[in-house]
Amino acid sequence: MKNYKMILQYDGTRYDGWQKQGNTANTIQQKLETLLSDLVKHSVEVFGSGRTDMGVHAYGQVANARLLWNKSEEELLLAINDRLPEDIAVLHVEEVPLRFHSRLNARSKRYCYRIWNSRRPPVFERKTVFWCKEALDVEKMKEAASCFLGSHDFKNFSSAKGKKSTVRTIYNIDILQQGEEIQISFHGDGFLYHMVRILTGTLIEVGEGKRTIESIAKVFQEGTRQDAGFTAPAKGLALMEVFYE
Repeated sequence: MKNYKMILQYDGTRYDGWQKQGNTANTIQQKLETLLSDLVKHSVEVFGSGRTDMGVHAYGQVANARLLWNKSEEELLLAINDRLPEDIAVLHVEEVPLRFHSRLNARSKRYCYRIWNSRRPPVFERKTVFWCKEALDVEKMKEAASCFLGSHDFKNFSSAKGKKSTVRTIYNIDILQQGEEIQISFHGDGFLYHMVRILTGTLIEVGEGKRTIESIAKVFQEGTRQDAGFTAPAKGLALMEVFYE
């Protein structure tokens, strides 16, 4: 039995997220487990670096699985891609130590949220960007983004429930405007449920002039989830890269 690390891309538009669920087989994890089990003729469990929500995309999701496979890594890569639907692809496969776990060994992640800021609709990018018609003040958004840097309790900027710690560290937020597209890149040690989408919604409200930068500190200190920004649509979000030691 060998442990294989995989780097995947997928368009999440027509899937119910990464994680397999009891009420649907239409998830990325389930597709991979079914495919691999059929390929190697034994039951396979696939572990992802983290969950992506319904409609969220990935350019660099990392997963691992233990397989009985006696051929080369390249042959495994080709065999998987031959069986995958056109909106999922494995970019890289390599054998790793048995103790490697894509989620438990991950040290940080980078997500990117894409905004189409124009009165003109994004015809060819409509499945991967959020169309924001109101003009955004990118400089104010950059100033507001600095409020999220460092270690904070992000419970009011997430949909997380339960008693687990909601403290996370954001290392960097880059906001880049290229023509009609604005890209917000978040790099942190981990992200709570809906956290990136709510941070994005909060920054958009600042950019639209609907929220002050000073209001962000109040949400941290004495607010609730309702005091933070809206949850930006899933389709604008993509997991770009997972970092390991």
